Amino acid sequence: MARNLPATVLSDGTILLEVNNPEYESARDAIMRFADLVKSPEYIHTYRLSVLSLWNAASCGFTSEQVIEELSSYSRYPLPENIIVHIKDTMDKFGITKLTYEDGNLILICSDPFIMEEIRRSDRMEPHIERPAGKDSLIIKAYSRGLVKQILIKMGYPCEDLAGYTEGDPLDMSLASITREGLPFSLRPYQKDARDAFWAGGSVRGGSGVIVLPCGAGKTVVGMGVMELVGAQTLILTTNVVALRQWINELLDKSNLTEDMVKEYSGDKKEVGPVTVTTYQILAYRKRGTSKEIFPHFDLFNKRNWGLIIYDEVHLLPAPVFRITADLQARRRLGLTATLVREDGREDDVFSLIGPKKFDKPWKELEAQNWIAAAHCHEIRVDFPQDKRLEYHVAGERDKYRIAATNPEKYPLVKAIIERHPEDQILVLGQYIDQLEHIAALLDAPMIYGQTPNSTREELYEKFREGEIRVLVVSKVANFAVDLPDASVAIQVSGTFGSRQEEAQRLGRILRPKPQGESATFYTLVTRNTKDQEFSQKRQLFLTEQGYKYTIWESQDFLNQWKRRNQR
Repeated sequence: MARNLPATVLSDGTILLEVNNPEYESARDAIMRFADLVKSPEYIHTYRLSVLSLWNAASCGFTSEQVIEELSSYSRYPLPENIIVHIKDTMDKFGITKLTYEDGNLILICSDPFIMEEIRRSDRMEPHIERPAGKDSLIIKAYSRGLVKQILIKMGYPCEDLAGYTEGDPLDMSLASITREGLPFSLRPYQKDARDAFWAGGSVRGGSGVIVLPCGAGKTVVGMGVMELVGAQTLILTTNVVALRQWINELLDKSNLTEDMVKEYSGDKKEVGPVTVTTYQILAYRKRGTSKEIFPHFDLFNKRNWGLIIYDEVHLLPAPVFRITADLQARRRLGLTATLVREDGREDDVFSLIGPKKFDKPWKELEAQNWIAAAHCHEIRVDFPQDKRLEYHVAGERDKYRIAATNPEKYPLVKAIIERHPEDQILVLGQYIDQLEHIAALLDAPMIYGQTPNSTREELYEKFREGEIRVLVVSKVANFAVDLPDASVAIQVSGTFGSRQEEAQRLGRILRPKPQGESATFYTLVTRNTKDQEFSQKRQLFLTEQGYKYTIWESQDFLNQWKRRNQR
């Protein structure tokens, strides 16, 4: 007999979760730790037990028995027998292969003799094997540590790396108890938990992996806490120059590090010190006309004896940096991100080269504890003007989205929303520059996009923080690692197709906790029954998984409600 529980687990690994069930929220919080959200229409959300989601759960300490027990406790029907077997087989593969370091040799150990034979005979593994070390072990070439882990995860045997790390040159760093502005400072409880999960008491079981925390939850501070524990010279990789300088400001504000110890390596400066902060862009730069293999700034990885490398917004790590990271497996590596989702599907490379997920905290849990602002999400659907419909329907697939996303009917809505929030600091976010230029002119508001000089960006961000600017129009350059704590309203007029990570990052711009505990409001404007609406639903997946709900409005209903409110 069926029980009144929210989940139905199918034999193909699909989990159907009923939203209106009283136990939906607790089931969602449990399931999201070991399954991926696939789609989220109004009443039934669909999850899937993926191999990588189960391996990440295993790396966080979950056992197959715990996952089966959690699923069973929320499942309306008994779990299919093949799913029980799948969970056990998948999770039990984590740790079958291990890398260790013994007597000056890198050793690959495999606890299953048949899998070991498969590895021995693999054409991909053969170039990396020095010689056999025993029935269950191989000596691996020293430079192949990262490549071997990449190969093994593709073969279906994620490798637990216990080979240890180069300590790096020492760094005398400690976190401050009072900031430079005289404010008290300490790590929050969950920040300590994240730091300690990564460090694992300094053992070989720690020292590499990814910390997943919402935007606004202080991932930079977690990174600084790890730096203090490691106590070694550190290279920090960030998304852009603005983020780079925010890292430097935070380090100088909240630690004993001085300006001569923290250096910027960017297009403007090429300085290297005990702590050096750079960008993915500068590392992936190569001169036109040179070999695709030549990246002149890769030598930064050898300029110092780094004991720790921090990858900020690790979900954005570009392919060339993956390549150099494969050679850096003897260095401790910390990835920081709000979401492990990568639109290029290379989550397994993050797992094998940076490390598995070490800590994850649901967004709604931190919201309930007032560490991040509560947020209300709205999707407002607008119609096409008649003169745009033919252009849309005869366009190619890519142009269809651009035409729908830049629908001019969105402009009066943007203005109406801003009038609705007269006291708030507001970000207008979009993908298409001509659309943003029109909105900036309409609102008489400043705009930041890719061509805006870094000095101008920083000046405008600072004026926004100080309240001199109330509305700021920004392109995707502001998606990541921009600290605008007073921003409380975001209006998204267009996005990068169906990018789930972008939606999460854009909401994150307004999640910094507010002085009086005020909530944040996120609007996304979409053209009804078009690619714009279709991609919007894909973008919302990650946030839906985190517990956010979108109120759906018809544009005229939204405007009428606002008019009625003004007439009262």
